[in-house]
Amino acid sequence: MNAENQAFQPHPVQTYSPREFHRQAHDALGNPQIRGNFRKAMDGLMTKRRDSFEGWDLETLRELGANIRMRALAKLPDLLEQLEANCQANGIQVHWAEDGEEACRIIREICEVHDAKSVIKGKSMVSEEMHLNAHLEAAGIEALESDLGEYLVQLNDQTPSHIIMPAIHLNTDEISEILHEKTGIERTRDVDTMTAAARHQLRERFMAADVGVSGVNFAVAETGTLCLVENEGNGRMTTTVPPVHIAVTGIEKVVEHLRDVPPLYALLSRSATGQHVTTYFNMISSPRKEGEHDGPKEVHLVLVDNGRSSIYQDNELLDTLRCIRCGACMNHCPVYTRVGGHAYGTTYPGPIGSILSPHMMGLEETRDLPTASSLCGACGEVCPVKIPIPDLLIRLRREAVGEGRGNVPGAGVKRTRKETAAWRGFQWLATHPGVWRSGTAVVGKLKALMPAKLGVWTEYRSAPQPAGRTLHALVKQHQADKPSVDTLDKEQS
Repeated sequence: MNAENQAFQPHPVQTYSPREFHRQAHDALGNPQIRGNFRKAMDGLMTKRRDSFEGWDLETLRELGANIRMRALAKLPDLLEQLEANCQANGIQVHWAEDGEEACRIIREICEVHDAKSVIKGKSMVSEEMHLNAHLEAAGIEALESDLGEYLVQLNDQTPSHIIMPAIHLNTDEISEILHEKTGIERTRDVDTMTAAARHQLRERFMAADVGVSGVNFAVAETGTLCLVENEGNGRMTTTVPPVHIAVTGIEKVVEHLRDVPPLYALLSRSATGQHVTTYFNMISSPRKEGEHDGPKEVHLVLVDNGRSSIYQDNELLDTLRCIRCGACMNHCPVYTRVGGHAYGTTYPGPIGSILSPHMMGLEETRDLPTASSLCGACGEVCPVKIPIPDLLIRLRREAVGEGRGNVPGAGVKRTRKETAAWRGFQWLATHPGVWRSGTAVVGKLKALMPAKLGVWTEYRSAPQPAGRTLHALVKQHQADKPSVDTLDKEQS
């Protein structure tokens, strides 16, 4: 078996866990290569975004984008039914999946009906969310990523570290080494040479694939059209060359009218990569028709819920579903830009992942993500559809300690019995003045015995030191030492 064939064999993927966020973030902060890669990449992306909106009334466009998304969400149940009806009328077969496991089963069964042995995939974060590749490989079906960034992280047995640029954590030398080790090409720092080599390796795979799988950027209910935004042409190849095309998307990606797409597209391309338009914009409305020379014979659309319905039922957290997956919040987040995407241990890292992942995975798994933020507000300021991300982070922090509405899976996970007992004790003391005064007096006299370490609180802070005397005692002493009015009169006379 030659080196090129070895590159396409399934391997166990390196996994990260949101439960280990603090350790993973600490490791990333101690890795100068990761810090350097992200710093350089994020600075460039922020500059490109700023320049791409020059001369535009950005706030008006953001308001328009937000209104389009909010209108679609307000009508979501009806629009999903309309999308299904129009897609079916166009010849697209529609499937509904309650969770990622059911979505994987649906896709696997479609592949099995066609005796598929190989699947070529365009970029799809929903497929990452539901771990589609591992599911297909377990069923003996090869799944190969065709997006260059996804292809590189797949070769390196990793998961994406960014929703737009999956291999952003890798620099040129690291990419060259991966391609050399896994595909046998000569080491080089020339980007065009590496891209051409990957293109050559993937071209035959497009022609040989039995099924193509893609994501969806916008699903238009009015016309039953699936819109796909890309730069490399792999999306067009994935959805055109194999005889069967399966599009998989979250239920929130639907928009009402075709005219809603251009404003969202303008916001998406500029916010994501600083481009005025992407290289390709694909509109898929049906399988190959009689007399047409290309296109798949079958098109399937898999609509995935996976926790989105529970978000939809909350009038605050509903705003999370506005997201158009541009990644701008990540690019401007001081936490993400220093620790990278893998530290979060989730499919969607950064600010948007910190408000989306708790619904999909539960707060038991993601308890630390809502607090992985400085609340500087940069994510909310750059969001093209004006999602109030900082407000939602605060809401989830409340949910984690049991002070929210309780409709997020795992709500209250960070409130322990010990903490609850401590606050109840404090409440009792604070409402009994005599006991409070006696207690604070004793604590003041014993302040030298105050421990220097108080758990997590003192990992990055100094332990608070009780005052030797309470404020009440100091005021009383001051009043006792203050001369009386009679004394002052005598002194003046």
